[in-house]
Amino acid sequence: MPRLNALVVGNAKYDDGNNLKNPTNDADDIAEVLANGGFSVTKLLNATYKEMKKAIKAFEKVSDNGGAVSVFFFAGHGVEVDGVNYLIAKDTEADDKTDIESGALSLNEVLSRMEPKGGATRTSIVILDACRENPFERKWRSSSRGLAPVYAPRGTLVAFATSPGQLSGDGVGRNGRYTGALLKHIEEPDLPVEAMFKRVRNTLGAATKQKQISWEHTSLAGEFYFNLSAAASIENYSASAIKDSTFVLDESKRSHRVVRALKSQNWYTQNPALEAVKVDQLDGASADSLFVLGRNILQAASGSANAAVDWVRNFRDRTRGMKAAKRKALLDGILFEIFFDSDGELRRRPKANYFSEAFELEQFPEFKDSFDFIAGALSSHARDYFALPGKSQKVTVDVHVDSQAQVTGVFVGGRNYLLREDDVFDVDDDDDDNLVYRRCDRERFEDDLVGQMLVPKRLLKIVYNKPMKGLDTLKFPYGFDVHRPGTARS
Repeated sequence: MPRLNALVVGNAKYDDGNNLKNPTNDADDIAEVLANGGFSVTKLLNATYKEMKKAIKAFEKVSDNGGAVSVFFFAGHGVEVDGVNYLIAKDTEADDKTDIESGALSLNEVLSRMEPKGGATRTSIVILDACRENPFERKWRSSSRGLAPVYAPRGTLVAFATSPGQLSGDGVGRNGRYTGALLKHIEEPDLPVEAMFKRVRNTLGAATKQKQISWEHTSLAGEFYFNLSAAASIENYSASAIKDSTFVLDESKRSHRVVRALKSQNWYTQNPALEAVKVDQLDGASADSLFVLGRNILQAASGSANAAVDWVRNFRDRTRGMKAAKRKALLDGILFEIFFDSDGELRRRPKANYFSEAFELEQFPEFKDSFDFIAGALSSHARDYFALPGKSQKVTVDVHVDSQAQVTGVFVGGRNYLLREDDVFDVDDDDDDNLVYRRCDRERFEDDLVGQMLVPKRLLKIVYNKPMKGLDTLKFPYGFDVHRPGTARS
């Protein structure tokens, strides 16, 4: 079951006419941010009380089934009745306070269902952009303003759009003022959640001339980050090794001298340095040094240095006899370099030249720890891939070819991922009569699919829409590529 779970609700249209401008946009944008951060997200827009009740029950169940972090976000009307806060559903009746108590979702229930059972531990975060003007104030002849303060159960942070007893305002653009401020900071890497909410408060205060001040109540025991960078999340290697660009080379160390040679981008320097490397010499190097060496071997191989290419293609033989931990560090570096740049940031375009060769090693049990490592490093970006690299997941791709052997679509899960380089126009657009095609060997086409989809060939099942017997050459449209989910626009 997912370790990161989120329930996002945005109610803007109400049956009684007390409509709001921003909540559905707020919910859409927060849901997207959380999904991009690795959360499994359930989103409700303009939900009825029955739908909200059903969703919070399901959220409780999935959170208790192995969940490590649970986030609940609500944007819409919220009111306080006799010290209890309620989140108003689309169909909540409100002729009197009793209607609210029986037809709206209480914040107390949300907190209770999010609290871990027994001795379990979990980080729970509740975010409420729901402190707008009480829409029922005239009916009740009440002076209630905003929401009441709450008790946060252990391991919980409750964030309000404004301080107790105060009101929040709709935004002038797409988002409410509070959610707009939240979106400016929630994706900042390596920022603890409490510090993130302080920045939200500062941004919100500045935007409203201190008329709206957000507020949190927390009983969190540990640190939580909405966006933890690879450099901060990986414990096996130092931050300088993860970034590489900040790794200091020591000329007294043999492995560092090889790294410097590989960084020269000169084949006449790279090849002799790497050819002279012996396994017993590597056993004496530190894990950081071997990780950086692995990164630079892959870098040099991508630059066509023959010795580096040989190391990647024959890694198992070249490293046979190495200590397991040292061998792992070297392979970890090679795999990491495919996906992450010298600043430790995820590459938009991975180095796919030797993806197939590197991931062939996934078949061997002796390298399992390295592929678990890269899967863990990429886990928060899982939505960017057809299958999470390192997890040996199979993918079926449907390739459509027309009567002239022209590739017209590459489908996964019913969606066409064959797109123009600008990520916008689909191959099935009306402009397809003007496309120019190049001939390509069918085997080469399938190898290119592996690199573009980042799925090892043994795990990629290619299904054509027509018999391909005797058809060894295909026509592929110029200016198109098969884009991964994280790079293809909807």
